[in-house]
Amino acid sequence: MKEYRLSSWPELPAHAQRTAHRRILSAISQRHQSVAQLMECSGLKRVEVIAFVEMLETQGHVTTREVEEATTSGWRPLGSWLRRAFDGATDGN
Repeated sequence: MKEYRLSSWPELPAHAQRTAHRRILSAISQRHQSVAQLMECSGLKRVEVIAFVEMLETQGHVTTREVEEATTSGWRPLGSWLRRAFDGATDGN
């Protein structure tokens, strides 16, 4: 998954001078953000976010990085511990 970060502040064209686009710029000026995170903070559709970020990327205002998606749930270790604890409790009775 790609994450984006603003490297320089762009001059926005008229069609991109909306609050939602400025929210995206604010978010990626602070830290790397994924498309899903940008959709959440801006309220824009996925297609609109991707188009805006691609425009910034072609103009050289954005840096990207690849991030591996987590394949395991953060709850998995807890679930394993609970399973072992309950299995042990029922074996003794």
